[in-house]
Amino acid sequence: MLKLTYTENGFNLERLAQSLEDWVTTRVILSLRAGWHICVEPSTASFLLPADLPGIDRLEIEARREDSEIISVSACDVDYVEISLRGSWVSATSECDEGVFVVTMSDRTEFFLFKLWQQAQIVASCVSE
Repeated sequence: MLKLTYTENGFNLERLAQSLEDWVTTRVILSLRAGWHICVEPSTASFLLPADLPGIDRLEIEARREDSEIISVSACDVDYVEISLRGSWVSATSECDEGVFVVTMSDRTEFFLFKLWQQAQIVASCVSE
C-alpha cells in the first residue's frame, strides 16, 4: 500500500506493508475512540515527477500492466510527468486540504513508484542546495 500524506507544506509518500483495509479500519477505530471526525471516500491524487528521471519509461510500462483506473502516467510538459492514482482520501472532512491518500497496486508497481519518488526527492534537494 502507498500512503501519501498531504500537509500545507507539500506531501510525503510512504510504502506500507499493511493492507489498505487493515490501515483504514485502524484509523477509523482510533478516530471513534478519540472522538475525532473522520471522512473516508474514494478519490484521486496526483503529483509530478521529473520527465528525465531514469526509470520513468519503465513506470509507464508498469502502469499499463496495472488496472488503468488505478494509475496513469501522463506528460504534463517538457519537464514533468503527472502521476495520477485512484484510491481513498482520509481526512477530518471531505473538503479538507490536509489528509492522507491511500492506494493499493501490485507490489512491483508500488515499490517502483516509491523508488522513483525517492530519487526525485534526492534530485530536488541537490538542486536546492
